Parts: sequence; structure tokens; C-alpha cells
Amino acid sequence: MRTDDYRVRPGHPVDLAQWATDDDGGLTKDEAKGRFRELNDRLEVLQEKLYADGGHKLLVVLQATDTGGKDGTIRRVTDGLNPQGVKVASFKRPTEEELAHDYLWRVHAHTPGNGEIVIFNRSHYEDVLVVRVHELVPEERWARRYDHIRSFEQLLVDEGTTVVKLFLHLSKREQAERLQARLDDPDKHWKFSVGDLAEREHWDDYQEAFRVMLERTSTDATPWYVIPADRKWFRDLLVAQILVDQLDALDLAYPPNPDDLSGIVIT
Repeated sequence: MRTDDYRVRPGHPVDLAQWATDDDGGLTKDEAKGRFRELNDRLEVLQEKLYADGGHKLLVVLQATDTGGKDGTIRRVTDGLNPQGVKVASFKRPTEEELAHDYLWRVHAHTPGNGEIVIFNRSHYEDVLVVRVHELVPEERWARRYDHIRSFEQLLVDEGTTVVKLFLHLSKREQAERLQARLDDPDKHWKFSVGDLAEREHWDDYQEAFRVMLERTSTDATPWYVIPADRKWFRDLLVAQILVDQLDALDLAYPPNPDDLSGIVIT
């Protein structure tokens, strides 16, 4: 599968209407699920090598609208991975302490160390998304943040972090169906918030904010991938393929044992 087809080219204009939300890659659901299982097994091996190698780190940034599938993507793609080497950081409303610092202060503390995979479930990009849409700070402030973010991510890359940024691209129709499904199932009521409906009223504003985010912050070193998210099975397959490709490119290896193990027999 050509994951490069889903990468946002730096310096190119972005029109989200031209990016399909229901792409299936020419695969059936059963075909995709078979490939996904193979990739998941491969990802398990690569994550162990990343942890053992200890010379690299991987940051995965997930952004999406409400019901976009961030939680489901994390749950499915990381199934089988060793939790010792994988962490998830979710960024909620800032605390008083966090608000007393610059907006990247709380984010930097959660970036991965050597051998780790860290997944941001929402991220520093909230400060050019919800902050922009709801005018929480003046435009002159949030407009500068695209430059800040590019520099911040370049710093991470320069220090040995591979940064993978995934925008889960959902249609408005699919969002409506997922919200309704939560209302129709009492066991899913805990996932529903009346505030989701208020946010849905800002759909067009968020799409514009996402568009500018992709256009301004997709770089050669830290590109964005637009993941068609209407079909969960294809979303999971594409994300798994991207992560496998990124880890494969690191040429990871198990470290040699410092001791001479030849001739040792356990009795």
C-alpha cells in the first residue's frame, strides 16, 4: 500500500474536500483485516527492537474531530505491544499550573525517551484548533504558533525522535451516525456529551482550522498523513502500515550481549 499517497506535501495547498474520507485502498474488509493482522505482528516485533535498541524514539500525534476514532485507533493498532514501551498522553483542559507556563510546556514533558513510543491523543495542535475556533486568545497570538510548532518538532527530530502525525479525516455524515449510535446504546451514553453537539455547530470552522494546520505544519521532517476515517478497518490498516514503514526505516537491531555466551549450557 502506497502510504505516500496520503502524505501532505510541504508547501502545497490543502483542500480537504479533495481528500476522501471513505477510501478503502481497493481492498475488501476481509482483505484489509488479514493484512492488518500481519502488520500488527510486525509492529510487535519492531516495538520490541525499538525498546531493546534504545537509540531511537517514536512520537505519534493523533488529531481528529469528535468521534474521529482516536481512541479506537490507539486500541486496535497497539494491540499486542508491550505496555512497558508504549505510553499514551491525552491533553485535556489545561490546569492552573499549565496555564502559568507557555502552551508547549506541558507537552514537552510527555515526549518519548529512548526506546519508547508515545502517542498523543490530541496534542499541541489544540492550540491552533479549539483555541482558534473559540477565539480563546487573540489571532495575533495563535497565528504565531504554527512557526513555534514547526520549530518544536524540528527540535525533537534533531534530538533523535521520529515524529508521525496522523489526521483522522471523518465526514460530517459519519460523525452524525456515530453520535446517534452513542445515543441509541445505553452502554455508550458515557461517551456522549451534549457539548459534542455544540462543537458540531462549528464543523466548517474546524475544517478550516484543520486545513491550515496541515498546510502550515507538514514538513519534510514531520509530515502529516490524512487518514480516511469513515471505514474503521481501513483507518487501522493505513495507520499500522505507516508505523511499520517508519520503524522499518530506522534499521533497528537487538544489541549484542557484552558477555561471551558460547559454550554456556543450562543444567
